[in-house]
Amino acid sequence: MPDLRETRSKAKIALATMALLDVAAVIVYFSPLIGSEPARRAQLQQLWVELQQKTHEVQPLVGLDKKIPVAHRQIDDFYKIRLPAADSAISESIGKLAIQSGVKIGSIKYDMKDPLVLGLQPVRLEADVAGDYLQLVRFINALERDPMFFLVDSVQLGGEQGGTVKLQMKAETYLKVGA
Repeated sequence: MPDLRETRSKAKIALATMALLDVAAVIVYFSPLIGSEPARRAQLQQLWVELQQKTHEVQPLVGLDKKIPVAHRQIDDFYKIRLPAADSAISESIGKLAIQSGVKIGSIKYDMKDPLVLGLQPVRLEADVAGDYLQLVRFINALERDPMFFLVDSVQLGGEQGGTVKLQMKAETYLKVGA
């Protein structure tokens, strides 16, 4: 016959251990380590807001692997279409825009800078342009919208005589090096 005393003592030890674990769990549950229910809800709400912010920050990166080849094609197209290979293309484009807008170009100075690492050579332009106000506005607008890439840096009033306004304009463009 099995020994009931030994089985009872093992059962008492097991029950006492489980009771101690229950007491420890109740103490931890109500202790400041876990916090009150409103504090836990506030923490949950804060974590939810952080999750939403992080999700919003990461959103532009979704599909990045597909965006990179598209960006490379756009860069290649930009170099092909918007950047000239010869400096004569710059003069031709500015002359065409001047004729279309009805302004007269007094003088243009070109300042070729040292080539950049990217295979581009900066070209600074300084031009004296004359025409009526509307013609000058059209010229500058057309210059900025031209397929060739121009950055208008500054425009200074040079004077006015009989409705003709003279401007001194500074702009910048780039040439493809080794094209």
